[in-house]
This record gives sequence, structure tokens and C-alpha cells, in this order.
Amino acid sequence: MHFVIMGCGRVGASLARAIERAGHEVAVVDQDESAFRRLGTSFEGRTVTGVGFDRDCLRAAGIENAYAFAAVSSGDNSNILAARVAREKFGVENVVARIYDPGRAEIYQRLGIPTVATVKWTSDQMLRRLLPQGHVPEFTDPSGRVVIAEMPVSAPWIGRRVTEIEQATGGRLAYLTRLGDGLLPGADTVYQEGDLIHLALRRDDLAAAERALDAPPPAH
Repeated sequence: MHFVIMGCGRVGASLARAIERAGHEVAVVDQDESAFRRLGTSFEGRTVTGVGFDRDCLRAAGIENAYAFAAVSSGDNSNILAARVAREKFGVENVVARIYDPGRAEIYQRLGIPTVATVKWTSDQMLRRLLPQGHVPEFTDPSGRVVIAEMPVSAPWIGRRVTEIEQATGGRLAYLTRLGDGLLPGADTVYQEGDLIHLALRRDDLAAAERALDAPPPAH
């Protein structure tokens, strides 16, 4: 799959290398051409010099064929603008923005843009929001058979009870993140736009669970 990253600072370079190691194609956008040195000589992806929210620049990075987009520059406004352009103009579903101001992060969550505030940032958190089918599980039991993984959920599931998500995947909803806060779901909890689902299930069932949540829910 193809990924586009805006910002080639320490965070962006680390993400690009990790995604490339996972076997995917990566394009990195940055205004400063010298920033690409952080990628190292072994990096085989594409580099594009320019503004990350410019549409022509994004097209040059392959945004029209991108599975996911990450905005991790040093500016909150630039990151959220680029994320919205990727989501709203190019239809990229998997988008995440790095936000320094936690107060702003909550606002952007309401707009449907997953954000990671700097105070709680780790590269693993960013990867969980970009890579499919729990490539970076949040928890793995000692046997390696059971994991808790953040699972992408398609838009048609909005408004459905989380118990329906459990039935469709065969997993248990460990918790969900709503507007940056953790929430333990009850039987009547409804999946809302912007929620992050953390599912406990067997590792072997990850791919099947992702396919189930990528498809529309069964008719009532």
C-alpha cells in the first residue's frame, strides 16, 4: 500500500522508515529539501519538496492512490489543514494529524480527524492509526495468541451499538477512545464518528475482523 507523510522531522522520518520496513510504499513531503537526509541512505521511497497542504504537491506524492496520510510537521494549523485536504478533497479515509495543543486536538476529533497530541505521542500510536489490521498491537498476551488492537471501522457502522461490532468480529471491545478520552463501553454504547475502537481478539482473527469492519454492517 501507499502512504504519504507530511513533515520530515524526527517523527516523520521515523514513521517513514517504519512503514517502509513493513513492506509498504512511502512518499514524504517537506518544504526543506535538506530534511530528507533524516531518512538515511537506505530509504527507497519518494521525496517531494513543497507545502504539504498544496494539492499539486500532494498529487506529486501520490495522494490519489494513498491508503493513509499522516501530517506530522511542526505546525498545528498546517497539520490539520493538510489532513482535511487529504480527507475531504482526495477521499483518503485513514488520516491522522499530530497536534501540539490538546485543546485543539479535541476540536479536530469532532471534525472526524484522528489526532495525537504531543503529550501522549509515541510512534506506535501513530502507526496504529495508519497501518491496517492491528500491525502494531497495543497489547499481546505472553502466549502471543491474544491481542488488543486498534481497528479501523468504516463509516456505515456509525450509529450502531458496539455489541454489533463484537458480534461481527468475534472479539470483545476492550475500550474505545472518544475525543481523546478512554471509555469503557456498555451494552447500549453506540459507535460515533471519530471513535477509536480497541478490540481484544485472537491474533489469527485480526484480518477477518478488519474485513468485517471495512464492510457495511449486516442489515437488521
